[in-house]
Amino acid sequence: MKSKELPTIARNIKKYRQKLDISQDKLSKLADIAYNVIIKIESGVTPNPTIETMAKIAKGLGVSIDDLMK
Repeated sequence: MKSKELPTIARNIKKYRQKLDISQDKLSKLADIAYNVIIKIESGVTPNPTIETMAKIAKGLGVSIDDLMK
C-alpha cells in the first residue's frame, strides 16, 4: 500500500511520531494503548479509530485531535 493511499489520520500519526523520533512501541506507551492498535491505525487496517483512541494518541504526541485529522 502506498503512503498516499493511507487515511489522513494514519499519515499524520506517522508524521508526528517521526517528527518526535519515537517508535510505534514508544507511542503506544505514551498514549497508553496497545502496540498493535498503533500498527493497525498507521497501516490503514483501522482507518477510523475511536475518538477515545485518537485523544490518547494526540496526547501522547503532544498535538490536538484536529492536527491528526487535517
